Amino acid sequence: MGISAYLAFAKKSFLQKSAYRLDHWLGILNTLIRLLIYVEIYRALYAGREAVDGITMSMVTTNFILSLGLESFFVVDDYYLSSRLYNGSIATEMLLPVSFHGRMLADNLGNALFKLIFHFVPALTASLIFFGIEAPAGAGSFCLFLLSAVLGYGVLWSLSYLFQMFSFWLLNVWAIMTIKNVFINVLSGSMIPLWFMPDAIRKLIGFTPFDSIYFTPVQIYLGNLSGSEIAGGFIKQLAWIFVLLSFGFILWNKGKKKLVVQGG
Repeated sequence: MGISAYLAFAKKSFLQKSAYRLDHWLGILNTLIRLLIYVEIYRALYAGREAVDGITMSMVTTNFILSLGLESFFVVDDYYLSSRLYNGSIATEMLLPVSFHGRMLADNLGNALFKLIFHFVPALTASLIFFGIEAPAGAGSFCLFLLSAVLGYGVLWSLSYLFQMFSFWLLNVWAIMTIKNVFINVLSGSMIPLWFMPDAIRKLIGFTPFDSIYFTPVQIYLGNLSGSEIAGGFIKQLAWIFVLLSFGFILWNKGKKKLVVQGG
């Protein structure tokens, strides 16, 4: 079966998501409320000042709008594998003539596409009206921002994929997924702009994949990175995707060997 099979899985996921309209509107409201809270906290901290350490309030607002906007449609199902291990359907799915990993990704992409159209765009539009946002540094920067955002999603999905592989050894992966998501929220720049982190911590975060998810695309959008730094950011994103997926595949192959299906 070719790519059409995975497109069918993505389409099915897209259509299933469209059935829950209330969830869709609540998701937009949740993004706007979080944005309002973050912006008002930083307005209070800025206390009317134009900039702090060269970082303007407009830059902070733009960071939150873009980061929370991207977060709103960067959909990953952290429990895709564990739910199938729990109910025993993994045995049937592994016999299908399609890649299990490809189906995981297609399912997530279908959800992400729905969120992009019906969640991200309305939330971004509302944010532009009520909060305002800095324009991209240029057309080139905007195109590179879009490419970096796609790679950021790849890093996020690869992280989820790696952590999901622990489902073979853990009865419940909720705790480990919660820890992962806390690190992502704090160290990716979506909750706390990394400009305000101490230099030592920022350097430490630079050795992790977390800043590659949201902060790198935002930096490119604002024009804060030079050409060589942008290239380095792309290389880092691609490298982390490769590393995370490689370790994930290693755990997948080990986990399959000890798989015992009890449900179904």
